[in-house]
Amino acid sequence: MPADSVAQTALFCCLLLAASVWDIRKRIVPDTLCVLIFCLGLRTLTPDKLFGVLLALPLLIAALIKEGGMGGGDIKLTAAAGFVLGLPAGTVGLILGLTAVLGYYLADKGIRKLKKSETQAAGEHILPLAPFLSAGFIAAYIMNLGGSIL
Repeated sequence: MPADSVAQTALFCCLLLAASVWDIRKRIVPDTLCVLIFCLGLRTLTPDKLFGVLLALPLLIAALIKEGGMGGGDIKLTAAAGFVLGLPAGTVGLILGLTAVLGYYLADKGIRKLKKSETQAAGEHILPLAPFLSAGFIAAYIMNLGGSIL
């Protein structure tokens, strides 16, 4: 793998990690991180990468349907990562990330039910989405490096 690809991979992973940590601690994803991730995609601009931005559309629709259910930072992060990955790999990353958050939520709910712990108040169990999305996008990026995704 060329040195610039290694550097881009490391930078992509570090920026997604930073977005995840920020989302966990402050419940926001800074626009600066999203812009930097987006800029990584400019290096290898193709029409496929432009269509990757559309991956954020389902999240945007979800945010418009249910106020407070989806943060704008998650939408921007998905658009930026989709731009870097392109539509096929970005779709895989989004599916992996959303599957991970769903698995975590169901496991957490099941454990609480087994422990018979009190239910949490509304809004108390809000999950930061960026760490799950980031994990999915990183996995898709690495799989794409091996040429296994279109």
